[in-house]
Amino acid sequence: MPVDLYNVIHGRRDVRAQFTGAPIPDEVLDRVLAAAHAAPSVGLSQPWDFIVIESERIRSAFYEHVRRERAVFAATLTGEQAARFSRIKIDGVMESTLSVVVTYDGERGAPAVLGRHAIADAGLYSVCLAIQNLWLAATAEGLGCGWVSFFREQAVRGMLDIPDGIRPVAWLCLGPVTHHEKIPDLERHGWTRRRPLAQAVHRETWQSACWLRPPDEGRRRLDEGR
Repeated sequence: MPVDLYNVIHGRRDVRAQFTGAPIPDEVLDRVLAAAHAAPSVGLSQPWDFIVIESERIRSAFYEHVRRERAVFAATLTGEQAARFSRIKIDGVMESTLSVVVTYDGERGAPAVLGRHAIADAGLYSVCLAIQNLWLAATAEGLGCGWVSFFREQAVRGMLDIPDGIRPVAWLCLGPVTHHEKIPDLERHGWTRRRPLAQAVHRETWQSACWLRPPDEGRRRLDEGR
């Protein structure tokens, strides 16, 4: 059993507050980006690009944009939910070593992208696979990775001179960390709880009862997010 792979999968966290700001060796960053680039893609279109950002000026501009979007979301909350959100850190833009923005080019390989004719979003799914590869590789290298989603695509296009038609999908904060939390932040802050695997698995059709077979040790570890 490839225990190391499963440990990386279950040990991966969306990192916000644990970045040290220490440099990332060039060879480590190259390995992480190579892992992302090795992801499967519909029609072998490889519709992703990776923008590596070390500039404090650019990151500061993005951070201010994120702060404004946080305020927009916070204004929709009330009561205990608002209080919980006020305690949650949503980004590590300035604390991390660098950022990687992952983009999607829907025209790459077009018009005949093999396998995309019936599912238009298959290319976007491919980009998400590249992001997951990057995240897991970073975790295996002892780095933290945090996906910042509090942004407007048009604003990021302007900051990074991204052409029209190219979508910025993810702004990832990347760098060495003091540690990875054992419990995801949103669970630690009481924002939400993850569902057990048994509540997510169906047999044959959606309408079937969820899979209630007694969990073995492997499924128990998955349910606990370890």
